[in-house]
Amino acid sequence: MEHLAGIITMFIPIACGCICPIMVIWFYIRKKINDTNQRTQIVLAVIEKNSEIDIEELMNKISPKKMLLKEKLLYKLLCGSIITLLGISFLICGLVLDYRGGMNPNDLILIYFTGGILMAVGIAFFAHYRISKKMLAKEIEAEEKRITTHLS
Repeated sequence: MEHLAGIITMFIPIACGCICPIMVIWFYIRKKINDTNQRTQIVLAVIEKNSEIDIEELMNKISPKKMLLKEKLLYKLLCGSIITLLGISFLICGLVLDYRGGMNPNDLILIYFTGGILMAVGIAFFAHYRISKKMLAKEIEAEEKRITTHLS
């Protein structure tokens, strides 16, 4: 029975670290392929029914909208905020558990380490946001002008 418990405890990190990311990537790729196939079927059906339609305009209407530079930057800011707050919460949780005592020091180090890594990643997202905002200011402004002139 102890041997089985050892195998199970060894399988859990392998499943979380290897199998889950592979499944997420597989589902993402599968969704993209299905979306592309659906768009292709729509275009073929439209061509069969009405051969005089502008295919390029139809593809622009049914294709997924690309994110604007400003939207991408705001997404980076959102990710940075969430991940930094997660890191801070891990560090606060570690401090509370450390203050209360009675916890395995190795587990406590793991909590601190996780919090530190999450904070570092969140700060990296913030830095990426700030640097990109400065470097892409002209492109964002041009993109906004293009959109406003296109809508009017």
